[in-house]
Amino acid sequence: MTEAILLAFSEDRDPASALAGRLGIPFAEIGMHRFPDGEFCPRVPAAAPLALVYRSFDHPNEKLVALLLARDALSRDPRVNRCELVAPYLPYMRQDIAFHPGEPVSQAVLCRLLAERFSRIITVDPHLHRTTHLGEVYPGTVWQVLAAQDALADAIATAGTTPGLVIIGPDIESTPLVERLARRLACTSATFAKERTGDREVHLTPPAGLDLAGRPVMILDDMCSTGGTMVRLAAALRAAGARSIEAVVTHALFDEASAIRMREAGITRIRSTDSVAHPTNAIPLAGLLAEAVIAPPKQDRP
Repeated sequence: MTEAILLAFSEDRDPASALAGRLGIPFAEIGMHRFPDGEFCPRVPAAAPLALVYRSFDHPNEKLVALLLARDALSRDPRVNRCELVAPYLPYMRQDIAFHPGEPVSQAVLCRLLAERFSRIITVDPHLHRTTHLGEVYPGTVWQVLAAQDALADAIATAGTTPGLVIIGPDIESTPLVERLARRLACTSATFAKERTGDREVHLTPPAGLDLAGRPVMILDDMCSTGGTMVRLAAALRAAGARSIEAVVTHALFDEASAIRMREAGITRIRSTDSVAHPTNAIPLAGLLAEAVIAPPKQDRP
């Protein structure tokens, strides 16, 4: 591997330093000065020919501005030949078309901003709908889109699974994730159909013939932001006879009030990866990310 350094802001220190340890490369923190009016001035330490920047994008707006400024600082370091981004959680992916007149295509704005500045971008389970392969739609960089299911399966299997477990996905988009995890755990799976009528309003339709009488259920989703889908899904699963309900998500974006609602709905345990710092973090991604960094860059393709 080319001489490299892993850089991160203070919010990402723990998972970034774990990744640097896996890679056997130095870790350094990007300093941050905030002016009285709120403007940022990142301060990047001396880098290496390959500068890997770790940035996860929960609460993305300020984090994006800080990253863009830090990237400019790196471009002024004569030692840096290449700059790559490790972004376990990538924001603004849901708005991949203009749903209503006057709206932006937020996915395109974000992806183009990053593709213009980083030669490779590594991310995990982005919330994609109509965009299947980021590398084809947003050229100019190498996109490596990783699936978290192998890491999830290893962690779940280590903790132990209950006989008769059924993996449930909340919508059609989750089907590949659900089926991959179910294969790894050698259990059955099913997915619901979801129709969203607002930011917090969804309608869920179970698959025909779903019978969960007396069986344990694990909900799997790529992200959870308000918990609304989880609450409604838990009600439908209880109605179908589920004995117990837990949930596993890649990106945990919900607050404590949402967690309380999910527990009250009957979800006894929620586990998440450390893509976003959250009280439910139980599954580290350092191993998955390290394998991607070390592997020769390969474009996200069918």
